[in-house]
Amino acid sequence: MSDSKQPSMTLTTLLENFEEAKPSYNSAEAINEANRCLYCYDAPCMEACPTGIDIPSFIKKIASGNLKGSAKTIMTANPVGASCARVCPTEELCEGACVLNHSTSPIMIGDLQRYATDWAIKNEQLLFQQGEKHDKRIAIIGSGPAGLSAARELALLGYHVVIYEAKEEAGGLDTFGIVPFRLPKEISLWEVDQVSRLGVEICTGVEVGKDISPQELLDNHDAVILAIGMSKVPMLGIEGEQLAGVYDAIELVERTKTYGVTDEFVDKRVAVIGAGNTAVDGATTSVRLGAKNVKILYRRTVEEMSAYDFEYEFAKQDGVEFRWLTAPKRLIGDEHGRVTKLECIEMELIEEKLGGRKRPVEVKDSSFMMDVDIVVKAIGQTRYRSLIEEFQLVHHDGVVRVNQETYQTSNPKVFAAGDVIFGKGQGEAMVVSAAQQGKETAYAIHRSIKPSKTETA
Repeated sequence: MSDSKQPSMTLTTLLENFEEAKPSYNSAEAINEANRCLYCYDAPCMEACPTGIDIPSFIKKIASGNLKGSAKTIMTANPVGASCARVCPTEELCEGACVLNHSTSPIMIGDLQRYATDWAIKNEQLLFQQGEKHDKRIAIIGSGPAGLSAARELALLGYHVVIYEAKEEAGGLDTFGIVPFRLPKEISLWEVDQVSRLGVEICTGVEVGKDISPQELLDNHDAVILAIGMSKVPMLGIEGEQLAGVYDAIELVERTKTYGVTDEFVDKRVAVIGAGNTAVDGATTSVRLGAKNVKILYRRTVEEMSAYDFEYEFAKQDGVEFRWLTAPKRLIGDEHGRVTKLECIEMELIEEKLGGRKRPVEVKDSSFMMDVDIVVKAIGQTRYRSLIEEFQLVHHDGVVRVNQETYQTSNPKVFAAGDVIFGKGQGEAMVVSAAQQGKETAYAIHRSIKPSKTETA
C-alpha cells in the first residue's frame, strides 16, 4: 500500500471508533426485557425519574407491540427522551429504584426507552400536534434541553415561540457537547425537529446581545426564557498554557461532532485535567482519536470525582489511566512552541475547620515531570455573565437567581432554566433535570400570562 493512502485508512479506522459504543436492542431483546417488568402500582422508577415518565406504561406498550404509543408516552413527559435514553445516569435514577434490584437485576429502562424512541426516529414519526394559537409570544434564548423542552410545552399550549440559538444548529449540549459514540448528533436533531414541527421558530446563528438586543426581546415578547447553559472551560492559570497542543475538552467534543475526526491525536500522549463527565468525554475522545496513552489527572481522589459511575467505568474500559491527588503546575514546550512536558505536583486532602469538602493542598517538594504531547482542559465551565448582566438579572458568579417554584428571575418578565441556574444548592446538573426545568418554566409562564383563549395549566 502506498504512503499516500495510509492517512485515509487511519481516518477510516478513527471514524469507526466514533460509532455508537452500545448497540440498541433488537425486537426480541426488547420484548423479553419488557416482559420482565412487574408494572408496579405507584412504581418507584417513576418517582425516581425527574421528568416523571410513566415507565410501566411505556414498557407495557413495548411488550404489546405499540411502539408509537410507547415513544409518545416517553416523549410526552420528556421532550429530549431519546437523548436521555443514552445519557441519563439510569443506574442512579429509574433503574436504581427498580424493585427487582432486591431479587435479580433491574429492568434495563434506559435501553427500552432507547428502543422505543429509536423506532420513532427510524419510522419518522410525528408524535405531537401544535395547540390552538393565541396572541402571546415567548422568546427563548438557547436551544439545549431546557430551552427545547420549554418551547415544546409552550407550543402545545398555543404560544408563538421563537428560539434564538447562537450556533448554526439547534440542540445545545445534546447536539454539540456529548461525545458522538454515546449520543449521535442525529438523535438530538430529531428532537429539535419534533419541536420545530409544532410551529416553533428556531433562529440559528443569532447571538443575543450581538445580533439582537435583550431589550428588543423584552419589548416584543410577553416573556423571555434564559436557557443559555454554560460556556467554555476556564484557563488552568499555569505557565505554558498558551502552547500548541492545549485543548478545551468541550471544544474538542464539539469539533468531532461538527467537523469529524482528524489524525492529530494518533500515537500521542494525552493528559486530561479534571475528573467530571466532561473530563471523561475528553479522555475517551482522545482514545478514539488514536492517542497511545491517556491519563486523567485529578487533584482529589476517586471519592470526590464528579463524573458518574458509569462514565468512570466507561473510561477505564477504554484504557484511560487515573492519577489521583495530582495537579498541573507548569507546561513546557519545544522550540516550535508545542507542549512536550507537564510538571505536576502531588496533593493531599485536609479537613476544613468548619467542615464541608476536604481541601487539596500541595505536598512539599513533590513536583515531578510527565511527558505529554497534548493537554486537555476539563476543569468546569465559565458563565455567560455579560449576557446575564445585560438583562440586569441578579446572579451569583454567573448563576442566575430564580424563584425555585416559578423559575422567575429578578426581572418578572424573564425566566431561567437549565445550567444557567445550576450552582450550589440548585440540584444536580443533568440533561433530564434541565428538561424538567424547561417544562416547569413553561407551565409557570402559562399560569402567569393566562392567555384568554387557552385554559390555565
